[in-house]
Amino acid sequence: MAITKQPDGRWKADVEPVKGKRFRKTFKTKAEALRFEATCRSKVALDGDWSPKPKDKRKLLELVEQWYQLHGVTLANGVQRHAILVEYAKALGNPVARTLNGSAVARLRSAQLKAGLAPKTANNRLGYLKAVYNQLHEMGVIDYRSPINLRPIKLQENPLTYLTRDQITELLAVLDSRPLSPHPAMIARICLATGARWGEAQALTPERVKGGSVLFANTKSKRVRSVPIAPGLHLDLVQHWRRHGPFTQCMNGFRKALELVSFKLPRGQASHVLRHTFASHFIMNGGNIVTLQKVLGHSSLSMTLRYAHLSPDHLSEAVRLNPLFDTLSTQGHESKEKSL
Repeated sequence: MAITKQPDGRWKADVEPVKGKRFRKTFKTKAEALRFEATCRSKVALDGDWSPKPKDKRKLLELVEQWYQLHGVTLANGVQRHAILVEYAKALGNPVARTLNGSAVARLRSAQLKAGLAPKTANNRLGYLKAVYNQLHEMGVIDYRSPINLRPIKLQENPLTYLTRDQITELLAVLDSRPLSPHPAMIARICLATGARWGEAQALTPERVKGGSVLFANTKSKRVRSVPIAPGLHLDLVQHWRRHGPFTQCMNGFRKALELVSFKLPRGQASHVLRHTFASHFIMNGGNIVTLQKVLGHSSLSMTLRYAHLSPDHLSEAVRLNPLFDTLSTQGHESKEKSL
């Protein structure tokens, strides 16, 4: 038994640590073959039943299916994510999972971006794919972590869109005038008054409205969240359910109302503008950023800090503490005196 060089330049290790127990494997370098031989001899000396694991040749689609059965089914968006991953694996050519690398994913990402895919969507897909490897590794299904050494695209932060008071009045008037379904108007009011996501407000039931508060239980963070509401909204909500029954799926009614208003929202924004509107007006009216975090149910303050710039005194020290403050203040004072 020996380590021999093959005609193709690779090195073959043929090891028999004990009689009747023989291992063979081919490597790119002689050093790898020597390490394999040493490992085999030491492992068998400690455990006579030991044998090297065969190379994992499972393909990407198989790992996606295992991920879904073991973990994906526990996620709120598991079915949707599974469908995205299946299409992604097919677009990559369904390679042997452990051989996939960053360059192959980068080439596909580049082609999809040129075809019109949004950069944020591309980042989501990359994150989903890496999670398949890492979660299966944590469960012991595979013995390696994600082989994809590719970073997400750095996105340009967009300013948050929120509605002015006049726009709120116009939108609610359009919703109130639509006779097909009364629910979108009431759900929109709940979102504007509590900062709830549309799905959270739509899932409310009479049992969750008590003591001057609404209880959101189907939240994105999986945590129950209670938010106080004004007595008038509480009464309107109770009367609405008595007259019209429980809320139904009615997002389309809200989207159709947005087509009838005089203002237009940025692409990709619909009902979420109501949540942004609540948060923006909360801060502009002097609300506390930590309180806003609790009301919105953000898991970290960094998410809520996106609204901090709307505070009346946000970074106001920049005016007073900059090195030109004295000069500019004097010039402003002199200009005012001249105008008088």
